[in-house]
Amino acid sequence: MESRSGIHAYVTGQTAVNIDTADRLSAALPKYIAVVVGLALMLLTIVFRSVLIPIKAAAGFLLSIAASIGLVVWVFQDGNLAGLFDVAQTGLILSFLPVLLIGILFGLAMDYEVFLVSRMREQFVKTGDARESIVTGYGQSGRVVTAAAVIMIAVFGAFILDPDPMIKSIGLSLAFGVLADAFIVRMTLVPAVMALLGRSAWLLPNRLGRIVPDVDIEGEKLLERLHHAPATA
Repeated sequence: MESRSGIHAYVTGQTAVNIDTADRLSAALPKYIAVVVGLALMLLTIVFRSVLIPIKAAAGFLLSIAASIGLVVWVFQDGNLAGLFDVAQTGLILSFLPVLLIGILFGLAMDYEVFLVSRMREQFVKTGDARESIVTGYGQSGRVVTAAAVIMIAVFGAFILDPDPMIKSIGLSLAFGVLADAFIVRMTLVPAVMALLGRSAWLLPNRLGRIVPDVDIEGEKLLERLHHAPATA
């Protein structure tokens, strides 16, 4: 800082470093979220050839992040259920926790999304029935998502037993984030929204369709060629 006399004064120490780090992370967090969500929208649009499905996936991810951070603030900052989680003293939340949580939970959330929706997309390409594709995709991929989520919840939940409040808050945020994203967002809200959208969930505007690369993951073009190919002995 600069005084009226023109003398520059600098402050050092662990407290000053922590404050500067928190300010830098807070300033970079909106850009970080925009890059992560923006890339997810682009990649999911290319993979699923849809506009609404990527928006739904990103909205569900943001909902899971908000719920996880909200629980950590409610417990470790406001002191609710502090005895249950053995929180000796409440205080501020770690400055790098949102960055860590967004990075890890984003990867897991998109994995669960792709597990479910890719199977629905495959069935929709084969039958053209939107409701049947939801039932088939949920029935065949739901167990994979459940098993993966239970494993990650158990791994992250083990950190809650650590006496260090820093490790404890990280474990609680990740465990609850996976729980909310897998069982509330992906296993409940995703099928419900897909059922409400019906066939419109798989629509892609013609102008955008000409721009977006067609990677043909489900082999739609191959199926069309085999369907129209003449029968051979």
